[in-house]
Amino acid sequence: MRCAAALPCLAALALAACTQDTQPVVAPPGEAKRPRTQVLEAGAAMLQDNGPLAKLDIHLVGFHPMKQSPDHQMEAHHFCRQVNEDFAQCVLFDGSTAEANLTGIEYIVSEKLFQQLSPQERAYWHPHNAEILTGQLVAPGIPAAAEQALMRSKMNSYGKTWHTWHTRSGVQPGNALPLGPAMLAWSFNRDGEIRPGLVESRDRELRMSTDEVRRERQSLLPLAHPQEGVDALKAHFPQSRPIPGVERKR
Repeated sequence: MRCAAALPCLAALALAACTQDTQPVVAPPGEAKRPRTQVLEAGAAMLQDNGPLAKLDIHLVGFHPMKQSPDHQMEAHHFCRQVNEDFAQCVLFDGSTAEANLTGIEYIVSEKLFQQLSPQERAYWHPHNAEILTGQLVAPGIPAAAEQALMRSKMNSYGKTWHTWHTRSGVQPGNALPLGPAMLAWSFNRDGEIRPGLVESRDRELRMSTDEVRRERQSLLPLAHPQEGVDALKAHFPQSRPIPGVERKR
């Protein structure tokens, strides 16, 4: 079930949480923390502040395929800071609890900033309209009206995402350590690209319905502009189908 109440300002969103936390699916190998480590952590918590982490207060949950390996897909929890109206930066985790594993980073730019990038640079940035219109991208725990306003502000934006640790492989656990090179992630832009079970698993975790969100998001359809990168995975998923409002920029 999604929150239905509306709050007058985004500053009150933290008080409106009504979804479940998502636990990480793997734990890295290693010895349990020793007492001295716990003491050092407690001292640091008392004497140091969170610095830049304190403003990573926008929680988004979505799904990423790897651009060069589209069958490699996973759920990703984004904790973001809106730096200004055109730029945001996010840290990615495999869950929403304090034990979640850090799995990557994402930068988000507006359509205006994207258009200022070189053609070579644009190849690294995936479009967001399909994620928003299909309900794949959600902001759990905030009122529906506030979430709709947040998604409206992200229409026509783009993200540059690197995954450094693949703790998830679809709905199954992945690597117990961050192995191999960082991989460029992409977005799903056609129905039938995302692996069965991923959306359903997320819906159970967050006690929500992506189908319901998708219906509500259709009010954003008139805002959608054609975007670059929407056909990047089309050849890999020949049975996929177009999503209304998601068009390739020509």
